[in-house]
Amino acid sequence: MSVAPLPLAVIDVIIPAYNEEQSIARVLAEIPAGLVREVIVVDNNSRDQTGPVAAAAGATVLREPRPGYGHACLAGMARCYGRPPAEQPDIIVFLDGDYSDYPADMTALVAPLLRQEADLVIGSRALGQREAGSMLPQQLFGNWLATTLLHYLYGAQFTDLGPFRAVRREALLRIGMQDTTYGWTVEMQLKAAKLGLRCTEVPVRYRRRIGVSKVSGTVKGTLGAGYKILWTIFRYL
Repeated sequence: MSVAPLPLAVIDVIIPAYNEEQSIARVLAEIPAGLVREVIVVDNNSRDQTGPVAAAAGATVLREPRPGYGHACLAGMARCYGRPPAEQPDIIVFLDGDYSDYPADMTALVAPLLRQEADLVIGSRALGQREAGSMLPQQLFGNWLATTLLHYLYGAQFTDLGPFRAVRREALLRIGMQDTTYGWTVEMQLKAAKLGLRCTEVPVRYRRRIGVSKVSGTVKGTLGAGYKILWTIFRYL
């Protein structure tokens, strides 16, 4: 894939990571050269060498000892918003650290934002190419149920709750993210719909992650995530 040209906006990337020492360097190596100013890996209290490996690969590493996907994302956002106003990013990208997403697809993900056509872009695995077995049946059903509810309850047009997403800084501030665990992605999407923000999706590729999923890979994680997503959807009615 050709190298992306320098964007007309400052882009920072936030990668929440929990025990991803086997995958994080590969994720960082495949982020398109010249596209991003800073990659922030938030080590979410890992018990392995995720932080040192990410730092050696060139990332800014933060440690967030409180468990929870949302806690990690909020810590990364605090880093972005802690800069002087003139140095804050125009666009923030969220990307998982397990190598299931294709970082090279980031160029297409941010394109609607760079063209001033959208405020929030979701990387849709439903619209893209998925490796066989990359999404388990419970994930496919959960995405279908959640996006169907978002459509009927909030008028939102989404096909996925995919974690690979890009959002304008001002839009993210307006959304006012609060969730600290499994409801993070759906909270962002339903609040964006309620605010009337311009939301779109782009197809992204998806593959089997490296290691075992902390959510879909366990019964406890699957049930916990499902409950929290549904609770979040009905909470904001």
